[in-house]
Amino acid sequence: MGDQTFLNNLAYDSVIFGFSGDSLKILVMEYHNTGLFALPGGFINLEEDLDKAVKRGLKERTGLENIYLEQFYTFGNAKRNRTGEMETILKANHMEIETLRWILDRMVSVAYYALINIEEVTPAPDSLSDSCTWYEIDNLPPLIQDHTQIVEKALEVLKQNLDRKLEGVNLLPEKFTMNQLQKVYEAIMGEKLHRGAFQRKMLSLGSLVRHEKQFSGAAHKAPYLYSFKS
Repeated sequence: MGDQTFLNNLAYDSVIFGFSGDSLKILVMEYHNTGLFALPGGFINLEEDLDKAVKRGLKERTGLENIYLEQFYTFGNAKRNRTGEMETILKANHMEIETLRWILDRMVSVAYYALINIEEVTPAPDSLSDSCTWYEIDNLPPLIQDHTQIVEKALEVLKQNLDRKLEGVNLLPEKFTMNQLQKVYEAIMGEKLHRGAFQRKMLSLGSLVRHEKQFSGAAHKAPYLYSFKS
């Protein structure tokens, strides 16, 4: 029988994407005294909406409330909780196993991804963790259970939706240059893009608003600033 505070056998995991200016990163937790790494996640209170639970968890980890968030997949492999890693985490934190036996039961996880401006975040670990740290998407530590698969699926969905939703807006300042936008696309797609072709494509979508130039040197070389239409 599960803890009466939370819904039984249901959890959520969040892939929190951030962009550092040249690389795509995600937030990863390191559990205390275990050497185990995981995505930020949590459980849903009995009287709490699923989306609200995820937003609550994101605020606790990032301090932010206005975050782009999308549910993208549900992970329900019957063996995902049979790795022994959760028991290791509970023991390392001196928690009573019998009282928290429900956490070790089979757990279906609803996965979300979030897009945030990395400069606005001060990552905060939870009570079971030593750290909550940004890692480059191509240099992640080994993750527990099926969390590597969750990251791979999130990146796949993000790539598929990038043009349609122009989600790079959540990874950039409110106003940005075309070069900055291109770097976001290149970091997500994992490939270099032709500058002229990229600019023509983005302008043809009709989703950008052009603003004043960004003056930092010679006036004729100053790039225009852009923002996404609301």
